[in-house]
Amino acid sequence: MTTDLTLADDVKARMRDVKDFPRPGIVFKDITPLLADPVLFGRVINGMAAPFRGQHVTKVIGVEARGFILGAPVALALNAGFVPARKPGKLPHHTIVERYALEYGTDGLEIHQDAILKGERVVIVDDVLATGGTAEATMKLTAQLGGDLVGFSFLMALGFLDGVKRLGADRVRSIITL
Repeated sequence: MTTDLTLADDVKARMRDVKDFPRPGIVFKDITPLLADPVLFGRVINGMAAPFRGQHVTKVIGVEARGFILGAPVALALNAGFVPARKPGKLPHHTIVERYALEYGTDGLEIHQDAILKGERVVIVDDVLATGGTAEATMKLTAQLGGDLVGFSFLMALGFLDGVKRLGADRVRSIITL
């Protein structure tokens, strides 16, 4: 779901396509030009937070790594705490882990065991929704700790993949859909 057509157009105009990154055949959507524009970056953060205002969000989880860049200011915009979801072995305290399948093999995400308290209302933030595996793993971590998932906020959703369907269209918000 796109939140603002003008914002979506402005975001698309500031993103840069990088062909064959990180490997041949991939067209990487580089958001660094958008991040360098403080006015547009602020509009993006407000747009990503807007669907969740008034929903008593207490925690925002940002998924490594670009989810940190977007998630922390979204948390501030919602007057919520910020929780990093990181690759295994990167967090310094006691963690829980959720493994998920990749095209070849598996990966995982961890959050601190005390990052979310039972009943806290959580929004998960990341830059791109593709197949939904990473976001689903983060959702499972939230559930393991007793958090109440309010929804997902993405800068962009890749509509030609099944991520929105996998996570539930009623819970997914994005600034743009490609």
